[in-house]
Amino acid sequence: MININTDPGLSQSVKQPLLERAVITALEQQGAAPETDLTIVLTGDDQLRSLNREYLGIDAPTDVLSFPASETDPETGTLYLGDILISAPRAASQAEQAGHSLEAEVQLLVVHGVLHLLGHDHAAQDEKRRMWEAQARILEAIGLPDLVVRE
Repeated sequence: MININTDPGLSQSVKQPLLERAVITALEQQGAAPETDLTIVLTGDDQLRSLNREYLGIDAPTDVLSFPASETDPETGTLYLGDILISAPRAASQAEQAGHSLEAEVQLLVVHGVLHLLGHDHAAQDEKRRMWEAQARILEAIGLPDLVVRE
C-alpha cells in the first residue's frame, strides 16, 4: 500500500494516481515486490530543514528525504520500505525554474526517494551514475523522458 499524506496547510497539490504510478514503476523497474508498503509525505520546507539538520547534520531545507525502514509486518508479511518526505514549496520552485509542471517535479522526487529506499545512493561517482541511469529509465517509463536529473 502506498500511503500519501499531504500537509493540510499546503497550497500545492498533486494527483495521487501520478505518485502511485511513479512508485509502482520504480518498484517494478528495480525488481522490488509490488506489494511493498511505503509512505509519501508532502510537507513544507520547515519540516524538511528540521529533519535534514537532525539526521544529516545539514541545517538547510532540501527537496526530498528518504528514511528506509525495511521492516516486515508480522501479521501480513508485507515489507514496509520506508518514508519519503517531499517539500512541496521547494518542488514548486524547482518545477518553475526547470520549466515543467509541479506534477512532473514531484514524480521525479518520488522516483528519487524510492531509489534511495531501495538502497541507491549518489555519494560516490559510480553509485551516482547507476542511480541516475535507473532514475532516467523510470522517468521514461512513466512518460517523463525529458526531465533533467539535477546534481
